[in-house]
Order: sequence, then C-alpha cells, then structure tokens
Amino acid sequence: MTIGGTGVMVLGALVAGGLAVLLALALRARFGAATSSAVAGLLWSLTAIALVTLVPTRPDVGVVPAETRSESCSWDYGGPSGTTFEVLGLDQRTLNVLLFVPAGVFLVLAAGRWWSGLVLAPVGLALLAAYSLGIELTQLQLARIDRACDVTDLVDNILGAGIGAAIGAALLPVVRPWRDRRTAE
Repeated sequence: MTIGGTGVMVLGALVAGGLAVLLALALRARFGAATSSAVAGLLWSLTAIALVTLVPTRPDVGVVPAETRSESCSWDYGGPSGTTFEVLGLDQRTLNVLLFVPAGVFLVLAAGRWWSGLVLAPVGLALLAAYSLGIELTQLQLARIDRACDVTDLVDNILGAGIGAAIGAALLPVVRPWRDRRTAE
C-alpha cells in the first residue's frame, strides 16, 4: 500500500485544522481566545510541517532500496533542487522558509501570555530548529519516502521560524494574549 501526494497532505492538514479548532475551543475558558488559538495554531503548524516534509510527494514512489539512499545530508548549500521544485510559482527555498513562518508566529503568541515568554520564545525557536533537524535526519533515514536531507532546507526552515517569531513579536501588542491572564491564575 502506498500513500502520498498533495491530496494526502491537504487532507491531513484539514483534519489537523479541525482538531486544532476543537483544541482551541476546549482551552479557551482557561487561557482566553488569543492563547488558546496560538497553542492550537502552533500544534496545527507542526503537524502541517510534518505532513509536507515526511509524506511522499507522490503515491507511486514505491520502495527506494536502502542501498541506493544517501548516506549523508547534502552540504551543497543552495544546491540544485532549490530551483527545480516549484509550487504556485514559488521555488523550494521560498517554500521552506514560508513553511515555518506560522510556527514562529504562533510560538511567540502562545509564549507571550506569560512573562516567562521572554525565555520560552527563544527556547521554542531552538526547539523549532531541532524539529527541522529531526525532519531532515528522518528524511535521510527513511529511503522509502524518497526525500533528501539537505542543509539548505534546515537553514531556510530556521530562517522561516525566525521571520515568524518577528511577526509574532510585532503582533503581540495587537493580540495582547496576557489580557486574559486573570482567568488562568
């Protein structure tokens, strides 16, 4: 049985989105709308990232023999695949950056509820970087999904998380997740 392709990714993201909405509704009474939405959005974005990066790009990939898979990650920064893969007119590098932007935004908005968010947000960014590294290493080990481990992807993902964190920081005064603090404390 083979599973893959854009349809599987989109369906998975929609199901995860529905579950995220239910989670946000369940957390709302305790943490307020802003924080519950940010936490649910962060979990949804992490799930969407996993779907986009770990589901085979097409259902007919079949089996890639372990003997023919790469033994190491590509260190060719900005390598050839960045220009050969496009979706909606965007190249792979731009897509890798954009993929992690929502996670960075939601992370900062979720952490922004508490004063400890000043520590939580940088730690969370480090964890997003580790998540990206984990994905790249998983792609290296799972020859069957026909994906490639690439340092360029890692750098682009971290850049996207950082851009998202900056956007989240800019949104904090507007969203003000701390205003519902009294309901949780």
